[in-house]
Amino acid sequence: MGSEADPATRKAGIISKIRLENFMCHSSLQIEFGDWVNFITGQNGSGKSAILTSLCVAFGCRARDTQRASSVKDFIKTGCSYAVVIVEIKNQGVDAFKPDLYGEMIIVERRITDSSSSIILKDHKGKKVAQRKIELRELVEHFNIDVENPCVIMSQDKSREFLHSGSEKDKFKFFFKATLLLQVSELLQHIKNQLDAANSVVEELESLIRPVQKELDELLDKIKNMEHIEEIDLQRQILIKKLAWSLVYDVDKQIHDHGSRLEKLKDRVPACQAKIDRQLAKQEELNRLLQTKKMEISSLMEKTSEVRKMQDELQEKLSVAAKEMFELQEEETWGRNSIKKMIKHVELLEHQVHEFHEQYVKDSQVKDGEIESEIRSLQAEVDTVSSSIQRLQEKENKLLEDLLSMKNSARDTLMEIEEYERQHRALQREISELKQCQTNKVTAFGGERVLRLLQAIERNKKKFKKAPIGPIGAHVTLSNGGVWSLAVETAIGRLLDAFVVTNHGDSLILRSCAKEANYSNVQIIIYDFSRPRLHIPDNMVPRTGHPTILSVLHSDRATIINALVDMGSIERQVLVKDYDTGRSVAFEQRPQNLKDIFTSDGFRMFSRGPVQTILPPNKRVRAGRLCNSVGDQISKLEKEAMNLEENIQHGRGRKRDFDAQVQGAERELQSIKRQCLETERSITSKRLALQDLKNGLAAERTVDPLTDASELQQEISRLRLQVQEKETLLQEVERKRESAEDKANSLNLSHENLRESVKEEILAIEEAEKDLLIIEEEMQSAEREKTHYERIMDEKVLSDIKEAESLSQKLHLERQENFEKASKICSETEMESVGGCSEVNSEQLSIQLKRIDRQLRQEKQRFTESIDDLRETYHKKEQKILKKKQTYQAFREKLEACQKALDIRWNKFNRNAALLKRQLTWQ
Repeated sequence: MGSEADPATRKAGIISKIRLENFMCHSSLQIEFGDWVNFITGQNGSGKSAILTSLCVAFGCRARDTQRASSVKDFIKTGCSYAVVIVEIKNQGVDAFKPDLYGEMIIVERRITDSSSSIILKDHKGKKVAQRKIELRELVEHFNIDVENPCVIMSQDKSREFLHSGSEKDKFKFFFKATLLLQVSELLQHIKNQLDAANSVVEELESLIRPVQKELDELLDKIKNMEHIEEIDLQRQILIKKLAWSLVYDVDKQIHDHGSRLEKLKDRVPACQAKIDRQLAKQEELNRLLQTKKMEISSLMEKTSEVRKMQDELQEKLSVAAKEMFELQEEETWGRNSIKKMIKHVELLEHQVHEFHEQYVKDSQVKDGEIESEIRSLQAEVDTVSSSIQRLQEKENKLLEDLLSMKNSARDTLMEIEEYERQHRALQREISELKQCQTNKVTAFGGERVLRLLQAIERNKKKFKKAPIGPIGAHVTLSNGGVWSLAVETAIGRLLDAFVVTNHGDSLILRSCAKEANYSNVQIIIYDFSRPRLHIPDNMVPRTGHPTILSVLHSDRATIINALVDMGSIERQVLVKDYDTGRSVAFEQRPQNLKDIFTSDGFRMFSRGPVQTILPPNKRVRAGRLCNSVGDQISKLEKEAMNLEENIQHGRGRKRDFDAQVQGAERELQSIKRQCLETERSITSKRLALQDLKNGLAAERTVDPLTDASELQQEISRLRLQVQEKETLLQEVERKRESAEDKANSLNLSHENLRESVKEEILAIEEAEKDLLIIEEEMQSAEREKTHYERIMDEKVLSDIKEAESLSQKLHLERQENFEKASKICSETEMESVGGCSEVNSEQLSIQLKRIDRQLRQEKQRFTESIDDLRETYHKKEQKILKKKQTYQAFREKLEACQKALDIRWNKFNRNAALLKRQLTWQ
């Protein structure tokens, strides 16, 4: 039981299990069925027919139609209060019913009580999905389960009637009548004959009014031509009125412009006079400041004259004291130099005494001196080498840290380059695909393999009953450019690569073609090509104010749209602009029939019961397949690729620099390690030698007595006595120099105090002199400005005002004359009612009026009849045929609706008859 399917791949619609509870004679029964044929055996009255009846009840059959009860509550087992029938249906493969809702299994549960009966549809997890009969009807129609048809489920009574019907021909007649095919055929043929007769009558009636309609059209053309003359004459009258008043308005505009100019000129008089007055006031103020500043300078000059004399006397005394101090400093310097020479001579004599002493003990201490000298030398060398080792170790540690940092930077740069290269390769692939798509749109939906598949289909086209349609994406277009391309790609991108065939046989041929073209896993949809485009009622579409995928997707083939509706539910998938709007519609408004929300940037949102789900954009989904502006996308991606190339080159340059730095640091580190090793070896040998010398010196040290150098000591004593005498004289010179320095400092301080006391007065005099020069310059500038504005007042402002006033009087006289002439033609209010004339001037109106006069004369020469007579005639004839037209049109609309319905039913009847003929031939 179920629709046609590929046994290897499709299991949708197969009943896998049925469970009964308190139903008819069964208290609790559970049966698992095989995929194809099942046999149920048992004694009479064991409940075999109850299983078949339970299937009818589960799939919505009325109790009377089962011929087992008059009401569903009669199916409840005696002594029980309820009955339950649960049927599990497999829902796998391409023919699955709403797999996104139900999954791989659909559970139909019908519960019957004494007062009610309910039907619940559940998914494979046992979660309730629907509970209305309309959903159950949609399910049984999808899987072609007609439980009321004896050809689908034949009860015992109908089987008995069929078996006792006589010969095979009688059995077929019974079957033909049982399936109502004979009645449908006769009824459809009768309706067709009636529609043909009705169409003939309507066509004959319509042909009778065609001559009258032609005459009416000719009369209407003549009236329109004559109405054109009336329109021209009306335009002429309007232009005359506008021309008369435009002359008035032109003068008004000139008066207004000259008035504005005159006002501006008059405004210049007080402004110019104000500037002259300001310059006069400025001159008076500057003159007052000039006199005040001169008096201030004279007072300051008298005050500072005495101070200048005192300053000159102090300067002379300061010079004398400085000369005396300089002479004492020279004397002190000479005395210090003499003492230094005597001290050096004493040191020389002491050095001779020391040498004599050394010569005396030389023989005894020569060996100890050499050893001590060698010990000191070795100790200095050991200290030097130790400090060198410490510096080298510090440098080595620093180099190791720098080397590690440089290696990390080089590794990070390499990872960055690899990431840029990966992005660049991906962009190049995408650019290549887009360019290929720009050349051939089909390649966007499968690449080269889809071209090979189409070639294979062309080679085997004679084998198909009807040529496959696909890929689907090549037969659809998007409205609004590429605004919704990413959203539609996210929603139905998988279906865009699919092919549509008309039956199962064509699907097998298409799979062999796909295998020949090396196109594995090609998606195939089986759909009836003869089915007209589906009409989706308004109550089945979510009402959100936002477009659905069905509203933005267009195709010339009705089969494509039908397949996308059935397989992709595009009529229930809504598109919104942004994330916030999508959340509002999906989780707050939650309109009926809404399946998913898709945003323009690829987010998917949906609610399943209390669960709210938001899926982020899929980065692998490309939005350009349905986008019209492929060239813009290619340019944008090429710019991104160029930026990535620049980043790659820059990164490679930085990587080379880091590698060079690492190599240099490693070489330097190796060199430092070698130096450390050599230095450690050297310091070890030196420390051993130093220890040996110290041990030898301790064993051999001795002390000898010294001789007396009396003569040298006497000379040293005499020189030291002379040094003391000179130092006493030097102290006296230092005292005099310090006294002279104190005197010079005192005079210098007095001089500085005097300068500071008169500094403010001197600066004030200098500032006053500068201010005096500035005031004199400003007075000269104010005089020049005043002369300039007086000349402008006389030569420009007053003369221009006089000329403008004269012109304004002339314009007012001209305006009065034009106003009187225009008022005789029409009032100003009437002129404004026809649109006014503010947008055009009188010259343009005059040209238009001449052109319309010439056109009006030409048109009047063409027609001689009265337009009123023509209109009356036209009205009479129009009323005469209008009623007939409306009547015939109503007949035609009803007949067309009937014909459309009849065609649909004929197609279904013929298809079913062909299938029935094929089945009977096989069986």
